[in-house]
Amino acid sequence: MSEPLRQKNQVSQVVIVGAGFAGLYAAKCLAKNSDFHITLIDKRNYHLFQPLLYQVATGQLSPGDIAAPIRFILRDYPNVRVIQATVTDLDPTKRQLFYAGGQLHYDILIAATGVKHSYFGNDQWRAHAPGLKTVEHALEMRQRIFSAFEAAELEQDPQKRQALMNFVVVGAGPTGVELAGALGELAHHALCKEFRAIDSRHARIILAEGAHQILPSYPTDLALAAQKSLQKLGVEVCTGTKVTQISDDSVRLENANGITDLPAATVLWAAGIQASRFGRALADRTQAKLDRTGKVIVNADMSVPGQPEIFVIGDLANYAHQGDKPLPGVAQVAIQQGTYVADLLRARKTGKSIRPFQYHDKGSLAVIGRNAAVADLGRLHLTGVVAWYLWALVHVWSLIEFGNRVLVMTRWAWSYLTRQNGVRLITSIPGARTVQADRAHHRPDKEKTKD
Repeated sequence: MSEPLRQKNQVSQVVIVGAGFAGLYAAKCLAKNSDFHITLIDKRNYHLFQPLLYQVATGQLSPGDIAAPIRFILRDYPNVRVIQATVTDLDPTKRQLFYAGGQLHYDILIAATGVKHSYFGNDQWRAHAPGLKTVEHALEMRQRIFSAFEAAELEQDPQKRQALMNFVVVGAGPTGVELAGALGELAHHALCKEFRAIDSRHARIILAEGAHQILPSYPTDLALAAQKSLQKLGVEVCTGTKVTQISDDSVRLENANGITDLPAATVLWAAGIQASRFGRALADRTQAKLDRTGKVIVNADMSVPGQPEIFVIGDLANYAHQGDKPLPGVAQVAIQQGTYVADLLRARKTGKSIRPFQYHDKGSLAVIGRNAAVADLGRLHLTGVVAWYLWALVHVWSLIEFGNRVLVMTRWAWSYLTRQNGVRLITSIPGARTVQADRAHHRPDKEKTKD
């Protein structure tokens, strides 16, 4: 055990990298004890409720509905300092953490930087198929989705018009299923009376999944129920199907029936993850082992092997000490791990010890559309409207700030009663590809308008 952990009366300098669920809960729990001076550092100044990002992408919610400033959340904890910066490296020997513009000393380091998208070695697809991990990603998706409908309204060629109205979602985990369901609701209900040259109900929404069922981590009966709900919304579910090529205007799908090149202007990525860059830097400096996705393999107390003062929690951690596979990267795991490490550090301050981390599974939920969801609560499996209400209750309650809960409940109630999606602004995202820009780029010179 390291020296700072043995000295009961010494105030420990705790640095937490990442303000997702894991890092934020660790900070709030530790802040209740004045024996810790805590610095929470994140490249953004807000905590984001990622499970509802797909609703920002499809115009149901605004970014501010599911995000709250970190400083505001921690305003009542005077022993917590917040820094907005990107962490670049660390020196475990000197216990120094380096970020753009400075460095920090730590007695305890908690890494909770999460994961980003993996394109399975095809990073060139990133320009054509945005993922959904940040507000910027969600706004880019929203821009592409609604600009595709606008471009289709102006397109005279029937084949090009249909290509603009083809939407492909890659990956049928919870994010992909929820995104495809929201697109189905959007095309078949919210937009169906708003255009004159097109009928939004003619949009094709293809959900491609390499496994032989959607929601691969869910029981088969719930996966089948979710698939039926998606099909009712007009979503074409393609299981056992791999995406092997993505370009500006087409997607190549391969399955047992052969190869299909599908014209599609909008491709949305919901498959594959890899750990953050800081996870690799941490592994390089501490000799920690990484799994194939770049997650850090941790001890049973969430510490890095050989480094009892460094902990890795949340999506960045590979915790394989419970069950036959590592714990999933979901919010409940992150919350429980953040709370556990805080409890562990408080216990060590008093010379006590606690048991290894044990995850208590409270169930899994996925929503498909209006009055349609699935809930895996262990022996109890729920579908339909009951699961939908449960999903809504859990997600609203999980929002960090009370104001966010009120905003989300109000928007959902209005959307439920009117079927209107009110946040459909097409805004400019720097560096993002748009359907309109693609059309202008490919337009023959003689068709270009002059200034």
